[in-house]
Order: sequence, then structure tokens, then C-alpha cells
Amino acid sequence: MRRCFDHVDLRVRNLTEAKRFYEILLPALGFTQEAGIEGWVTYEAAGTDGATEFFGVTESPQHVHNECRIAFWADSIREVDRLAAIAIQAGARNVEGPAFEEPRYYAVFFEDPSGNRLEVCYREYE
Repeated sequence: MRRCFDHVDLRVRNLTEAKRFYEILLPALGFTQEAGIEGWVTYEAAGTDGATEFFGVTESPQHVHNECRIAFWADSIREVDRLAAIAIQAGARNVEGPAFEEPRYYAVFFEDPSGNRLEVCYREYE
């Protein structure tokens, strides 16, 4: 299957502050292989075809969060609940949910230490 994206490069104001958060959250989301790029917190998710997707976080002291949001897919409502608990334990801020946003859309919304908006969601399909 064709992949929809290759990687995400996210900016934070302070990498030291964000590092613990992402070192806990990213492996729980399936990004289990640390890439070890200097100046970054970067984890890869290995695909069955050998290709990887990766999520990288680096410091940009002038970074200002905005209304953009990155949403991660979960396989079940129980998985959203599990990941919400991990995000909270990692230090997520402004947590909303988990709850049904629509009859078939269950999600938790939160922010990282720099105010970047993130979400974990599950959609039920007929």
C-alpha cells in the first residue's frame, strides 16, 4: 500500500523541555525505533515493506504554536483511552477527553509542552 506521508518535523521552543514528553509518547504511538539524530528527538515506525515513517522534534526558540493539529490514529476506543493516559503521564497540557466528539468519532485532544496541538482518535466505520 502506498504511504500517505514520509515524516513529520515538529518545532518546539525548548527541546530539553519537550524531550521527556516525546520520548514517552512517540513509542506508545508506534514510533518505536529511536533514530538518534543530533539536535532532534526522532523516532521511526518500521513498515512491513522495510520503509519507515518518522516523527522528529527539534528546537526553534522563536517557535509560536498555532491552531494546527496533528492527529494520530488508534485502533479502538480502548487504545485512545490507553494513549490518553500515557500522554497525561508524559505531561500533556490542556487535555480534553477522551470522549465522543460525534457518534462514531472518539478522541482525546491535548498539547505538548510548547503548546503544539495533538490528538489521538478512533473512527468507527460501518
